[in-house]
Amino acid sequence: MEMFHLALQLKALNLELSEDMLVHLVLISLPNQFSQFKISYNCQKEKWSLNELISYCVQEEERLKQDKTESAHYASTSKDKGKKRMNEAVKGPNAKKNKQDKDKKGCFFCDKDDHVKKDCPKYHAWRAKKGLPELPKAK
Repeated sequence: MEMFHLALQLKALNLELSEDMLVHLVLISLPNQFSQFKISYNCQKEKWSLNELISYCVQEEERLKQDKTESAHYASTSKDKGKKRMNEAVKGPNAKKNKQDKDKKGCFFCDKDDHVKKDCPKYHAWRAKKGLPELPKAK
């Protein structure tokens, strides 16, 4: 329709385009969704007038709207967000190693089994060297 109006404006300026040329310009300006429509036009022996082309374009546009399928995406979240991520991390290639670390008893700082981290002399020395305050004594 826009090209039809432009053609009328050109005609008012004594620059007239032939109807075949105008139909051709309209066809090449159609978007990619009309590719099947263009192919069917090019396969015909008869040529359409501008009014016929407009009416067929309207029909094709309606057909494309009907063929267009609507879809919705569903997303949900779990109440146990943190647990799920933790389980996913444990299931990786180091799952066995992570499981052993959880079951391990003893000091996590120096890896000795006879004490825990809060009682580790090396850990207390390290904290003192860093200038960190002493840990409170256990009751």
